[in-house]
Amino acid sequence: MLSPEKQFEIIKRGTVEIISEGDLLKKLERSCKDNSPLRIKAGFDPTAPDIHLGHTVLLEKMRQFQELGHEVTFLIGDFTGMIGDPTGKSETRKILTREEVLKNAETYKTQVYKVLDPAKTVIRFNSEWLGKMSAIEVAQLGAFETVARMLERDDFKKRFRNQQPISILEFYYPLFQAYDSIALKADVELGGTDQKFNLLMGRSIQKATGMEEQVVLMMPLLEGLDGVNKMSKSLGNYIGINEPAVEYAGGELTGMFKKVMNIPDNLIERYYELLSRIALKEFSDLRERLNDRSLDPREAKKSLAVELVTRYHGMEEAGKALERYTAVFEEKSIVVESLPSLEISLATGERPGWLPQIMKDTGLAKSTSEAMRLIKQGGVKINDAVVTDPSTTLPQGEHIVKVGKNKFYRIVITQ
Repeated sequence: MLSPEKQFEIIKRGTVEIISEGDLLKKLERSCKDNSPLRIKAGFDPTAPDIHLGHTVLLEKMRQFQELGHEVTFLIGDFTGMIGDPTGKSETRKILTREEVLKNAETYKTQVYKVLDPAKTVIRFNSEWLGKMSAIEVAQLGAFETVARMLERDDFKKRFRNQQPISILEFYYPLFQAYDSIALKADVELGGTDQKFNLLMGRSIQKATGMEEQVVLMMPLLEGLDGVNKMSKSLGNYIGINEPAVEYAGGELTGMFKKVMNIPDNLIERYYELLSRIALKEFSDLRERLNDRSLDPREAKKSLAVELVTRYHGMEEAGKALERYTAVFEEKSIVVESLPSLEISLATGERPGWLPQIMKDTGLAKSTSEAMRLIKQGGVKINDAVVTDPSTTLPQGEHIVKVGKNKFYRIVITQ
């Protein structure tokens, strides 16, 4: 086991705040002295089926604790997930059914092992204890905090001031999350910066029940591809860990590799710090080279894309993704065999081979009218020749239809 000081250096990487650093160092020293692992907890409410790179910020930190020899619990909030965390919400959330939560939880269980070591991961469900609480136990839990303390929370404070409803159930959410820390006897709880109120509640209730307070370790919220808002599926600025390494959607090259290449340049360091597994010294060198501009941001993103695609899809898929990205965006060529294709028989349809209809059917355009406009503007090529006549029909044979700079489709016209 590494020394407490070395462990602390590794753990601190990428964190926003640790409450408190002194307490963490003491726990690490005791762990080394007694040769007993710390109990690390992070909770995830399965309110959506897929995990994206924003979620993996916490998972990567959990993996670091695993590699340092500590006991990691991936807590699935199947009980709290039905309520929904009110953090950052301006209105009461819709309560999910148990069936919805359990369905999402099953996908979480398979996805987390793409980051965490299955042999070193304990998966628990908080319905194990919260679902068995009696009415009196729930009432006693509520007695630990006051309404005034709850209203110190910024989002509750705003809703109260704006006379927006706050349910009593929402007040219980941070109390239930805190009770999870008691049930698991957590030494350290991980969470995003938006979870600070809930995480500190765990410390408060542990202390009130005579337990040693957990250390709170907060990680930043990873910005999405828009470079502004936190990564979120609802905002469409996310990179899902289950999405293909590379694919053509509507004839356009997309997928995990391409999305990583779309990261804003000013976020390269942040993505490396929170998602890459390169050593601290290597990360420091990369940051220096980016700052003095001796490293092209595109090359830095390409290396990160290869690392992430390899992690979630394997080395072979990462190689294919790099090859296709390079061909389309750097060599301005295409790998015909990899293109999506559509076969059309001249014996079918009213106007078989009519280009605007083909563009609509393949997703190269949203409608035939949009397709006709793109053709008239000179934005469409057939076999690398510009087409400007919207009445164009494709003859028998194989054709590569290109729209704009990066959308391609292989069309095969048969008799």
